[in-house]
Amino acid sequence: MGLAGKMRLAPLKSTALISLALATAGCATAPLERAGSLKNYDRLADANGLVTRAQIKANKKELLEARTIRIEPTAFPPRPDIAFDENERKLVANAISREMCLRLSERFRIVALGEEADLTIKATVTHATATNATASAASQAASIAKSVALPGVPVPVPRLPVGLGTLSVEAEARDFAGFQKAAMVWARGASSVSTARMANDGDAYDLASEFGADFARLVSTGESPFSGVPSLASLPSVSSVPAKLGGAPKYAACEQYGRFPGLKGFVGAGLGLPPGWTDKGADEVKPGVPPPAPEIASVEQQASR
Repeated sequence: MGLAGKMRLAPLKSTALISLALATAGCATAPLERAGSLKNYDRLADANGLVTRAQIKANKKELLEARTIRIEPTAFPPRPDIAFDENERKLVANAISREMCLRLSERFRIVALGEEADLTIKATVTHATATNATASAASQAASIAKSVALPGVPVPVPRLPVGLGTLSVEAEARDFAGFQKAAMVWARGASSVSTARMANDGDAYDLASEFGADFARLVSTGESPFSGVPSLASLPSVSSVPAKLGGAPKYAACEQYGRFPGLKGFVGAGLGLPPGWTDKGADEVKPGVPPPAPEIASVEQQASR
C-alpha cells in the first residue's frame, strides 16, 4: 500500500482504537446471575468476550443436525430490585426474542409455538440496571456540541461514566425430548461508546439485541460467539437486512414479535429517544398475521407421553 493509502487509513485506525479503549475503560458491570430457569447448569464453562461475561455449553454435533426451531417468548419477571415497569420489561424481552428469531432464521426454519421442532429456545432476563436518563441527556448534549464545533472529525464523544445500564440473561436450547443441547448465562453492561438513550430501559433494550445475536450464534454454530474483538460474524447476514430495516421476516412465526423499527429506530437511537417511541414491540403485529398459538405442554410433559 502506498503512502497516500496509509495516510487515508490512519484516521480510521485511530478512531477504531479510541472506540475500543473507551468501550473497555468505561463499562458498567453486570452480575452473572442464575435464576433457575435452565434445566441444569452442569458443565457451563467461562467464555468471556471483550465486554461480555458469559458461561456457555453446547452439543455441537446435535445442534448442527437440527433443522427446525421453536422460539418461546422471553421471560422478564418483575423484581423489587429492578426499576422497570411492565411495558419496559415487555419491550426488552421482546427485543431479545425478535433478534433471536432474525439470527436463527439464517440457518434454521422457525416454526410457530404450536408446532413440533428439533429445538425449543427459551430465554429469561435475570437482572437489569436502569439507565440514568439525565446522564444520557448530558451525553447527547456533549455529542451534539462536538458535531457543531468539530464537524467531520471522526472522534467519538464518550458517554458520562455514570448511570450506565446493564442486562443479564440466561437461555437454553432443548431437543424434542427436553434434553438440553445448548445453554448460556450472559451479562453485559453499557459502555462509554454505547448509544445514550434518555430512558430508563435505554441500555437494557440495546443490550437485548446483543444477547439475542450471541445466543443465536452459539446455537447456530455450536461454538462460542466470543473471540476477542467483535468481527463481521456478529453482524446479520445480507439476507436479514430487509427484516432489520422493518420488512417482513423470513418466517411468519417471527411476526409474533413484531417487526424491527427500521429507519425510524436508527434515527431515534441517534437522537437518544426512548425505545418505546419508535418500537411498539409485539403489539405492532402486522395486519393479516394470525395470533400465536396457545401455550402447549412443556417439552418434559411431551417427552413423557
